[in-house]
Amino acid sequence: DFRGSASNNAVTDAKIPFSAEDGTLYWSSGVGKGYSANAVSNPILVDNSLIVYAGAALVKIDKDTGAVLAEKNCDTPSLIASTTKIMTALVVVQRCDLDRRVRIPAEATGIEGSSMYLKAGEELTLRDLLYGMMLRSGNDAAVALALCTAGSLERFVGWMNETAQRMELRNTRFANPNGLDDENHYSTARDMAVLAAYAAEDPTFRRICSTRTATVGGRTMTNHNKLLTQVEGCIGMKTGYTRAAGRTLVSCAERQGRRLVAVTLCDGNDW
Repeated sequence: DFRGSASNNAVTDAKIPFSAEDGTLYWSSGVGKGYSANAVSNPILVDNSLIVYAGAALVKIDKDTGAVLAEKNCDTPSLIASTTKIMTALVVVQRCDLDRRVRIPAEATGIEGSSMYLKAGEELTLRDLLYGMMLRSGNDAAVALALCTAGSLERFVGWMNETAQRMELRNTRFANPNGLDDENHYSTARDMAVLAAYAAEDPTFRRICSTRTATVGGRTMTNHNKLLTQVEGCIGMKTGYTRAAGRTLVSCAERQGRRLVAVTLCDGNDW
């Protein structure tokens, strides 16, 4: 990993990703109302992917050297809402046969928040549930995946935390598979960007999170991530919201041979 140093240059402009004539790569995101100082910074090179953290500040990086020219705080722990589901999906993709059919347990129905409206006893594949979780952000799908693969929420959350530890996500802890608010469930912009860059290397994960629409069990679902249609080269990732966490967004885009990941936490201007 490369972690550069940088000056704390003040930035007020906001731009989408582009490359200037001098070869310097830029990414920025606007300041959102109620932003909780989880601004993000510092690039890391992982498997030839250039990870860029962007929040309520501009992140400016020399794409050839990886040097950080401007940065702001990125290690403040925060609630992360449904961006949690990146880890949930990654654990399932890495451990399970996605074509295995499972019967939905009653405990996975009627979960609060966003839902794919699962019915107790219906049969779907793990792949179907992944689409329901990543496109419609189904909290019920996340619980169903956990119960049907690990046998219990506790064991599945253990898998999530083991994966985080293996990836050296030092300021991340999971308490559930869907991101509902819990004081023991948090991460940082830096950790989420590392997770997203790793997940983006998996072709199955990438295919699912970049899908715009899918039909599962008679349900037609549309991806909540507007950037799939608004940003050239966007391959998606995950949106999130709870009242306590605010709007959270992890995005990935590829341009000119470079892959960028942007993370905003508690940023009302995430799009």
